[in-house]
Amino acid sequence: QVQLVESGGGLVQAGGSLRLSCVASGNILSINEMGWYRMAPGKRREPVAIVSSGDRTDYADSVKGRFTISRDNARNTVYLQMDSLKPEDTAVYECHAEVLLDMDGTTWAGWAPGTQVTVSS
Repeated sequence: QVQLVESGGGLVQAGGSLRLSCVASGNILSINEMGWYRMAPGKRREPVAIVSSGDRTDYADSVKGRFTISRDNARNTVYLQMDSLKPEDTAVYECHAEVLLDMDGTTWAGWAPGTQVTVSS
């Protein structure tokens, strides 16, 4: 029905940058919200950055000023630009989306498999 595909993870040195992308495909009428979460070893999943309809953005305090989330509505794509990366940013980053499927208000929400981001010191 709806699929989320991520790209852009990898290994980078502290202070470096990475850009993650997440594309939603399928029978989508519009996107309500897309965002990035992360899960580090031994820790719970935490929200990193979310963009909702109307382009409102919310960031975790730990990434404010370093990460920027943006969306391309025409391509159903969300990006996460990560700058000044720190070793503590190392985690599996997962894209989440909530989309509107039809005019009756049917929605779908789901997760991409996750992409590993490793920041070496």
